[in-house]
Amino acid sequence: MPNATLIVRKAAVRPEQVVDTVVLDHAARKVSARSLSGLGGIAFDLALEKPTEVQDGDAFRLDDGRLIAVKAAEEALLEVRAENVARLVRLAWQLGGNHVPAEIGADVLYVPDSAAELVRGSGCAATPVQRAFRPEKEAHDHSTCGHDHGHDHAHDHDHGHAHGHSCGHDHSHDHHHHHDHDHGHHGHHDH
Repeated sequence: MPNATLIVRKAAVRPEQVVDTVVLDHAARKVSARSLSGLGGIAFDLALEKPTEVQDGDAFRLDDGRLIAVKAAEEALLEVRAENVARLVRLAWQLGGNHVPAEIGADVLYVPDSAAELVRGSGCAATPVQRAFRPEKEAHDHSTCGHDHGHDHAHDHDHGHAHGHSCGHDHSHDHHHHHDHDHGHHGHHDH
């Protein structure tokens, strides 16, 4: 059985080299060592160095140079909409906190139907749909807002930070920290 050791990204896939297609749902597109078989019957073993996520349109390169295209499977999803975008943003944030993958559009979220409970509690309207699921990458490792730098930090302190920075009180904020007691005892003598 041929081995697939490389993933060719969509932009580099040459259609004339594609000999078969494998349909993978979102969970299966996080691929590592396993056996797969394409719709056309070509069976192959994945032998990637490390688990890698493939997207719709990418391809696996077999050791003989042939390509097996990856197609995103249709899945049972919820199409979530809200009267105001703030609700959707809040829901996206909650989903990220719960490590639920979400695909984010301009005024819509797509989430697995297993997230129905969370969606109901958010006051957003959900419609069941069948479609390919292409969630944001950050939803797995970080919050959906993509705060790479310190996931926990972002969750615990985000609101405090947001206010500090958005009001531009960086300077006074620091000042306040270092000289708190002086202000109390000496009034304005520091200045």
